[in-house]
Amino acid sequence: MKGMTVIVKTISSWVKILIFIFGIYIILFGHLSPGGGFPGGVILASSFILLMLAFSRQEAEKYFPLSVASKFDCIGALLFILLALMGLGFGINAFFWNFLQQEYLAAHETVLKLISAGSIPLYNIFIGLKVCASLFLVIVVLSMTRPELPSEQEQHLEE
Repeated sequence: MKGMTVIVKTISSWVKILIFIFGIYIILFGHLSPGGGFPGGVILASSFILLMLAFSRQEAEKYFPLSVASKFDCIGALLFILLALMGLGFGINAFFWNFLQQEYLAAHETVLKLISAGSIPLYNIFIGLKVCASLFLVIVVLSMTRPELPSEQEQHLEE
């Protein structure tokens, strides 16, 4: 039997959705409360790592295939850099200039609302995407390189 016991598998299948939703919450509201892209990305990756530990690496790859994780890793970094460069174009020649807040939201009453920070939530989303994919890929690669332990049947045959 691959993975852990039935109890761990059952609880993990229930909890994975809650962990994933909490990670999305941390990313989206990171500019209003403690959190942001990095901790939210770590929480998102931990939901997939929980699946890998409870079931198997193959089960986690069904939900988040390695090819998709690799693409998300690259896309998150590319979008982050593009948004930072857009600050140069729309701002006062400053990298990471919060051009959405300065140009479009300054005249509106948006304090303590989801769109109140301009481009900062977008930075959080892109960093969360990058961190989630990168951390998941690192853990998967580490699990691929571990030595395989002999099963109980093979140990009995050796004796």
